[in-house]
Amino acid sequence: MAKTCTLVLLGALVVLSLLVSPIACSGKLAKAAGPHKPAAVKGHKNQTTNPSSSAAYGGGWLPAGATYYGNPNGAGSDGGACGYQTAVGHRPFSSMIAAGSSPLFMAGMGCGACYDVKCTSNSACSGKPVTVVITDLSPGNLYPGEPCHFDMSGTALGAMAKPGMADKLRAGGVIRMQYKRVPCKYPGVNIAFRVDQGSNPFYFKTLIEFVGDDGDLKAVALKEAGSGAWTPMAQDWGALWRLNNGRRLRAPFCLKLTSDTGRVLVVNNVIPANWKAGATYRSLVNYP
Repeated sequence: MAKTCTLVLLGALVVLSLLVSPIACSGKLAKAAGPHKPAAVKGHKNQTTNPSSSAAYGGGWLPAGATYYGNPNGAGSDGGACGYQTAVGHRPFSSMIAAGSSPLFMAGMGCGACYDVKCTSNSACSGKPVTVVITDLSPGNLYPGEPCHFDMSGTALGAMAKPGMADKLRAGGVIRMQYKRVPCKYPGVNIAFRVDQGSNPFYFKTLIEFVGDDGDLKAVALKEAGSGAWTPMAQDWGALWRLNNGRRLRAPFCLKLTSDTGRVLVVNNVIPANWKAGATYRSLVNYP
């Protein structure tokens, strides 16, 4: 009897010990986990997402922000990082221009590109698209949360408003809007070449303006008189291209333009033999 009681008592002690001190399966206590750190997202930097203008061409609407600069009913600026100068206020630009943030300006390679823009975020917005041309670099670049920014002329921003509400829209601060790439349409206007004042027989630089369709160029080449070879020009800044190969250049010049989407247009003998620095030479062609 005593032996049976002892066995029962020992069994009870074993059960009690298991309840008080559970056995760890690993034989070691697990270390406390540290604070959770989210995995890094590769290739992402704040405010540098760039839906390329080429990708946007012919596509859907993309988000952006808009402000205006210059006079409320003006053309923005007569200067500009594309080099168009006072042309922005005249036909065919007609003050419907914008300074684009870096994803639109593309270090000047986006100069001349056209975009439809519209807004619905402000009660003064008409929701109807209008077309603007990139002619400058937005000095503020991007505002928080924006993939792209259009700093428009007062005329262009006001054009997005309902009738009689342009001033209210211009007073709205940063306007949330939408944009998409569209072809540039300049009926009756051909491509013009404005020779830079610093050009000379050994150094040729020209502003190229009023380019239809894509609007912007990715390459320009020059062919001299009596030559069958095309010499690539370098983008100088904005919409200006230069050639400086260390020797006297033989005019007249033919110019070969390659647009953003790769369309090639040859402009024969557009720069005459007696060309002058500061002069503008209008071609007889444009992209259809």
